[in-house]
Amino acid sequence: MPPGKQKRTEAHMDYMLQDKVALVTGTASQIGMGQAICLTLAKEGCNIVSADIDLEGAKQTAAAVQALGRKAISQKVDVAENSEVEEMVKAALKEFGKIDILVNTAGSSQGVRFMASRKEMWEKDIAVNLYGTMNCAQAVIPGMIERKYGKIINFSSIAAKQGGGSYASAKAAVLAFTRGLATQFGPSGINVNAIAPGVVATKFFVDMGEGANKMFEEMAARVPLRTIQTVEDIANAVVFLASDVARNITGQCIQVDGGLVML
Repeated sequence: MPPGKQKRTEAHMDYMLQDKVALVTGTASQIGMGQAICLTLAKEGCNIVSADIDLEGAKQTAAAVQALGRKAISQKVDVAENSEVEEMVKAALKEFGKIDILVNTAGSSQGVRFMASRKEMWEKDIAVNLYGTMNCAQAVIPGMIERKYGKIINFSSIAAKQGGGSYASAKAAVLAFTRGLATQFGPSGINVNAIAPGVVATKFFVDMGEGANKMFEEMAARVPLRTIQTVEDIANAVVFLASDVARNITGQCIQVDGGLVML
């Protein structure tokens, strides 16, 4: 178990999300952020569109949502391909008639040092992290404008503040994009915010096996709260920003990182 993960007594706050429709990308991994976001939103009353380039994984997440008593559909989508995004949104609207919430969780990281990187690696990270976020937002915003209501949550990273190569650069661009959307579409009743996770215990790290726990401990020792993030920590932040409890928050980035990167 990653350091800092403790049993907590669940408290319930009414986030007023009953029967809202949430489209979440990057949902295939069954121990990933996207899946946790879908389940947490579903527990708060949302119906879910589970979307990923890995359709089978997206289907598993949709089934888990249905097991909670909520409606869900799954869609195969490469968010970097605008035509696929448009088809995904059409399917969502056909099924539910609206999209209240967009969560742009899907991401990509080539994970190489700058001198070993190549232009095509940068293009991949920018295509998924920035253009994918842009494609999804562009597809859902017209319906949100029509209904004068919408919540868009984009995914950045603490790497955007720490600096780095293609991934960090793309995630920094997501922050500028988030502020631009918030400014332009705030008058239409649309809140646009971002989340910047720190290290999260996802499949990428779990696949490292026994070495993962030691790495988690070393990372936690650098963090003021002495903990790394769970997928539930990220999902809880999404629920807050997706709710009308946060109705007067827009153009902001919430860093969920235990205090590793501060203002």
